[in-house]
Amino acid sequence: MNPTQVLIPTLVRIKPGALKRMGTYARRMALRRVVVLQSEGLPERFFQQIEQSLKEQGVQVALRLTAHDASFEASTDIFTQMPRHIDGVLGLGGGKALDVAKYVAFLAHLPYIAAPTSLSNDGFCSPQSSLTLDNKRRSIHAALPAAVIVDTQVCLDAPSALWCSGVGDLASKVTAVNDWKRAFHAVGTPVNDFAALLSDATVFQFIARPVRDLEGVRLLATALMLNGVAMEICGSSRPASGSEHLISHALDGISARPRLHGLQVGVATYLMSHLQQQGTERLGALFRNTGFWDEVARDPFDRDEWEAALRLAPSIKPNFHTVLSEGDHMSECLRLIREDPELVRCFNR
Repeated sequence: MNPTQVLIPTLVRIKPGALKRMGTYARRMALRRVVVLQSEGLPERFFQQIEQSLKEQGVQVALRLTAHDASFEASTDIFTQMPRHIDGVLGLGGGKALDVAKYVAFLAHLPYIAAPTSLSNDGFCSPQSSLTLDNKRRSIHAALPAAVIVDTQVCLDAPSALWCSGVGDLASKVTAVNDWKRAFHAVGTPVNDFAALLSDATVFQFIARPVRDLEGVRLLATALMLNGVAMEICGSSRPASGSEHLISHALDGISARPRLHGLQVGVATYLMSHLQQQGTERLGALFRNTGFWDEVARDPFDRDEWEAALRLAPSIKPNFHTVLSEGDHMSECLRLIREDPELVRCFNR
């Protein structure tokens, strides 16, 4: 058997004040000229910290752009604007900018530095970029970042909704791994045991200490990063995405107002854990302890949209076996979202 080459981040800094040391990290990577792609509306002080740090280490920002549109078309357009003699691409901010920066770096065959300023999902260190193509959301193959720089103080100061979204996305690994094993037994889908174990371990490490402080942010960032590595190891999204993600994808397509990915996925995870008959109590406690349920209840989902999404979800990805493939669960799902004490709070009446 020929060993498969797995490219993972080789420089990882998850600590307070990390943004202010970006120049040191870039120098260690032998970078001299970089492109910075940042989120729309990002506070200017974050870029200023990075720019000053890079300057002190002799690293030039050759081009700085704001990612207004997380699309394949916008990403390829940015790629054509890249100056010559660039050594790396730095993505700064939230999901859209990081997805665009990751794909631009992939196209240019350049090292990519991920510097998320919040932890709303695992996308900052996944082997795909979530981009629209012809106005349809796609997961497009890219590469893991060469470096992950997470300033835990910056992420701690981000809005609580983003923290809760990250918790929801991390929790989804519980049902995703279960779906993966179901797919093996039902249709022979290969399971990479190491990737599954890594994905499981990241969740339970965080569950042991689900506190929103600097250490909690470090644990959440580390767990989300390792989920991305698990996907790279097995060459698929299976360690991180199952039936709960199908529901979220369906919502994205039909909802008049799609919410944060991790909030949608977290609620769907709890619902799917009931169908799988595993993990429900632990997930419910995690969401209570982290404020997830309270965050969702502040702006409940539309129950009619969720019922439509539940009907659509099994058809979202053909030949992708999950618990939703195992019979008609619609009546049970409808009962749960109307009767389960935790889920009732998540939907408008």
